[in-house]
Amino acid sequence: MSVYTTIEHDELETFLLRYDVGELVSYQGISAGIENTNYFVSTQKEQQQTEFVLTIFETHAAEEMPYFLELMAHLNEHQVPSAHPIADKQGQMLQSLKGKPAALVQKLKGSSIIDTTPEHCKKLGAALGDLHTAGLSFQQQQTNSRGPHWWHDTTRLLEDKLLAEELQVLHDEMQFQASQSHADIPRGLIHADLFRDNALWYENELSGIIDFYFASTDALLYDVAVTINDWCNQADGSLDFEKVSAFLNAYHQHRPLTPQEKPLWPVMLRAGALRFWLSRLYAVHFPKAGEITHQKDPDEFKHILLQRRQDTDEILSHWV
Repeated sequence: MSVYTTIEHDELETFLLRYDVGELVSYQGISAGIENTNYFVSTQKEQQQTEFVLTIFETHAAEEMPYFLELMAHLNEHQVPSAHPIADKQGQMLQSLKGKPAALVQKLKGSSIIDTTPEHCKKLGAALGDLHTAGLSFQQQQTNSRGPHWWHDTTRLLEDKLLAEELQVLHDEMQFQASQSHADIPRGLIHADLFRDNALWYENELSGIIDFYFASTDALLYDVAVTINDWCNQADGSLDFEKVSAFLNAYHQHRPLTPQEKPLWPVMLRAGALRFWLSRLYAVHFPKAGEITHQKDPDEFKHILLQRRQDTDEILSHWV
């Protein structure tokens, strides 16, 4: 989350008239994340104060947004810890603000964590298993916008900005990924960006999963890999296998992993590292202008990718 689109007080007051949420009390830009503009918004109605998150979508077109908002509503209504979008007085969840798609969403209790424990990983693994299971009854489909086509397109854009060694690693990894077949493993709804800053904790319990705006239909195991690459990673890029085991065993209780997924587990960890190395490289070399912006270090995921490539045997030995 970041702030690229600046909102004035009177603009926000006018926007909130569409909703039955009362009067604007305060608002504040949010600096975490890198894709959309986000504000915390506080309103008061009948002496009761309520907090929301206002998101202005910087990269998605309006026609793309119903999928994400209806998905969030579906997961919330199926007891996955997540925020429900707020409908306006006409029952619409999707809005427009300053010429861009926008939505007002419940603000969940809690905050994100930096230092993870095996217990955190266990609870998050169970929640991701529930999310994948609940997603089976969500009828809409969405192509992964950060899949292999995007990897290749982004690499081409970066070719004159990276060291030859980095480009060689990128090309080698994409060639390796293209040689792998995922046809026999379960597919469905994935979050695709469940990093530590997209999960909230309150009183040591997971209070909510947020930021579903990369959600899509893809291999469920890829989503597990993306999540574990962040939650179970160590400073040198290697995995903390106590945390990995806690996560996978809890996940398996809520969405059983299949024998066909095991040989692809190291492959998916590499794919997840590749995707986020590329997205961070792109953010650094093609930055968006904004009032508050937040960039993450691309080298973190370069090291993760290189580590996953050398640790295949150990990764497989800690499968459930």
